[in-house]
Amino acid sequence: MAQDGILVENLQKQYKTGTHVVYALRNLSFSLPAGKFITLMGPSGSGKSTLMHILAGIDRADSGKIHVLGEDISKLNEKEITNYRRYTVGIIFQFFNLLPYLDAIENVSLPLYLSGMGKKEAHQKAKLALESVELKERMQHKPSELSGGEQQRVAIARAIVANPKFLLADEPTGNLDTENSKKIMELLLKLQSSLKFTFLMVTHDPNIGKLGEIQLKMKDGSLEI
Repeated sequence: MAQDGILVENLQKQYKTGTHVVYALRNLSFSLPAGKFITLMGPSGSGKSTLMHILAGIDRADSGKIHVLGEDISKLNEKEITNYRRYTVGIIFQFFNLLPYLDAIENVSLPLYLSGMGKKEAHQKAKLALESVELKERMQHKPSELSGGEQQRVAIARAIVANPKFLLADEPTGNLDTENSKKIMELLLKLQSSLKFTFLMVTHDPNIGKLGEIQLKMKDGSLEI
């Protein structure tokens, strides 16, 4: 499983606020096959976002092992974890996180610039990614000129532009209306089916949660059995 899926063993994470200790993850263990659409649900404070941040390489666990598609990310140094974030994992956030002074092509090209790719090649890849999310006519528009649904499509294009093996989405429809939420989910499922990446999505929406080929639920830092 560790070679082609996700394997988490005895993952622990705690935060200290003064003298108070909050346990975000408690001996969390699970394994998931590669190439699946996985939904993760649970109440606020259950540890979902903490788990996502650790799997994304944004945060570190206090202890435990994490194998993602053959790579033990718990052992990576800072340079290696940066490369993991650039080349292995793509991340979609609820609030888009687009730079307001850049147009769609530039926002999508940004991770490629950071990896050292030249502008011409980066823009060509960004154009293909934007076409794949049906924004061919909006490439030169800045975020303020786009609807919420269109901004999220730009964010999705940015997440997939480097062809990641693993896509993480933290409430990607949470800031959208019902119609746009439905369209974004249809798009994400279409992309996952065609590009074959492993897709883990955090959601509070039970209707979206039910779409997962594998459905996980968290409570108090552990998976509900």
